[in-house]
Amino acid sequence: MGSTKSTGPRRAVIALAFLAAALIAPAAARAESGVTGHGMTGLAAEQVTVQTKQGPMGAYLTDGQGRSLYLFAADTAGTSTCEGTCAAAWPPLVTTGAPQAGSGVSADKLKTVARPDGSMQVVYDNHPLYYFVKDAKAGDTNGQGLDAFGALWWLVAPAGSAITSR
Repeated sequence: MGSTKSTGPRRAVIALAFLAAALIAPAAARAESGVTGHGMTGLAAEQVTVQTKQGPMGAYLTDGQGRSLYLFAADTAGTSTCEGTCAAAWPPLVTTGAPQAGSGVSADKLKTVARPDGSMQVVYDNHPLYYFVKDAKAGDTNGQGLDAFGALWWLVAPAGSAITSR
């Protein structure tokens, strides 16, 4: 009987260890696969790079994987107004570290701002940056010029202004 009492707590500890491993492993696998930094994954990259890409509308900002970044015309003074269902359609570019300036980007225009959920959103020239969920791959610009959630969404020029051509 004495051995039954000692194995009960040990079994509980082993069960908790397996449960913890089951919860942590998928997040670790996503992080190792390089799927971080994109707001749609729910994970924030430690270090986000913002760079430029050349397209039909000229040069515009992308993340380090070439995914298009947008500004929301309703945002003011470097503060995001896109939350809830808006942020589900237009996930913010978030990071847990300082954003890095890649090719064509001015480092002095990059900063972060706290979101209501406590995450840190990357801001460029006072514009919080977002992805668009209907951009399936690098180089897609399906969000360009859309009127959604009360204002227009635009690609961001390296100078920090909205690219308003469609």
